[in-house]
Amino acid sequence: EAIMAGRIVEGDVVVIRYEGPKGGPGMREMLTPTSAISGMGLSSSVALLTDGRFSGATKGPAVGHVSPEAASGGPIALIAEGDSVTVDIDAGALTLNISADEFAARGSAWMPRAPRVTSGVLARYAKLVSSADKGAVLS
Repeated sequence: EAIMAGRIVEGDVVVIRYEGPKGGPGMREMLTPTSAISGMGLSSSVALLTDGRFSGATKGPAVGHVSPEAASGGPIALIAEGDSVTVDIDAGALTLNISADEFAARGSAWMPRAPRVTSGVLARYAKLVSSADKGAVLS
């Protein structure tokens, strides 16, 4: 929404969550948002962070396959507008720069979202699928 509304500016990190294996379900591809950011001339100055996935056409700084995903209560679910996030590529770490007390409070307040799909094969997949870092396979 913020991308299409033109509210994204240089230095922002766009967070798109609930697109992982469970939340999608099925790890939706993020070509549309990365293309929109690129089309706005911001691909070198705006990062995208998601529990979804990327294709080979992604431009600019992008972190995908974030695990655990938002639908499983992972830290990406706790990011709020205005938060600072540090990405350490060498360490493979993503840090939400808030106090431990604030992190705990947000974690306690977090509630799972209702599933997007409630019947059929995709509902079964969303319920049983493993995390992206474990292969996003049925277990």
